[in-house]
Amino acid sequence: MSATPSPLPSSTTVTRLRAAGCVFAEDEAELLLSTARTPDELDAMVERRVAGHPLEHVLGWAEFHGLHVAVDEGVFVPRRRTEFLVTRAAGLAPPRPVVVDLCCGTGALGAALVAALGGAELHASDIDPAAVRCARRNVTAAGGRVYEGDLYDPLPAGLRGRVDILLANVPYVPTEEVELLPAEARVHEARVALDGGADGLDVLRRVTAEAAAWLAPGGSLLFETSERQASAAAAVVAADGLVPHVVTCEDLYATVLIATRAAQRPPARRQAGR
Repeated sequence: MSATPSPLPSSTTVTRLRAAGCVFAEDEAELLLSTARTPDELDAMVERRVAGHPLEHVLGWAEFHGLHVAVDEGVFVPRRRTEFLVTRAAGLAPPRPVVVDLCCGTGALGAALVAALGGAELHASDIDPAAVRCARRNVTAAGGRVYEGDLYDPLPAGLRGRVDILLANVPYVPTEEVELLPAEARVHEARVALDGGADGLDVLRRVTAEAAAWLAPGGSLLFETSERQASAAAAVVAADGLVPHVVTCEDLYATVLIATRAAQRPPARRQAGR
């Protein structure tokens, strides 16, 4: 008969985390203690957290919009502020929508939207192989499919003109500001998920340039941006034939731009006698 492992040392864990500068040491300790299966595993997890790894990478999951989303090492961690984007997308979606999640990372946005809607046809893509492997765990569980490649390139051609909700959590940090990010992001997340080019809008421009061709009439592209970039982002959207609308959430400090493809007008009715 195997011996029962000794209780995991909560106070020691809190002390180590607090000494490493973890502001929410008690909360983090509780999560680590509930996830670790043995004292040795707990010790290894605490060591990684103390060394500066994101808590979500250490745990292997993140809580996002009511879901536990798998998060692998090196993959962009879904931010809680982005829950606002999912909420707005859910409010725009028709019944059983076609949803595409570009730059999907873990696939958290698409998976959360499907859960919120109770179902959808979901497709997701990312250029980072590590993100694709992680996303397949989350998106497949939501009934969707994940493709590896650059933006729209790997998507099935049959989706063109059918997408009701296009989620694009594109990187929007200007290149010169990436080094100013917290080490948890700068060191432990893929740079391709952070760096948005000189003004932070390079990837967005590539997304909006083709968005109208993929969106269904009346369909919407939603992406997150910073408050100071919102006007410039709206101009990019308008230049590519979409109607921009900026929405914000002060509680989550979130700024989301909704870009809608105009619905096709019905053909004009002929007047009698003509």
